[in-house]
Amino acid sequence: MKKNMGIADRIIRIVIAAIIAVLYFTGTVTGTLGIVLIVLASVFVLTSLVSFCPLYTICGIRTCSVTR
Repeated sequence: MKKNMGIADRIIRIVIAAIIAVLYFTGTVTGTLGIVLIVLASVFVLTSLVSFCPLYTICGIRTCSVTR
């Protein structure tokens, strides 16, 4: 897997995941929506850790700088 996520993209995903986690664990978002958001937050964290987003590959998006 080649990296296709830049630093800014990774930070934004981590921040969004943290906000979702806080909303879920404080009880602001509950039920099915809460579970869906927690799964989405988990995917955000996982893709940020490996710097690779499969959806970016499908769409041809690359937010990291090209290194040669």
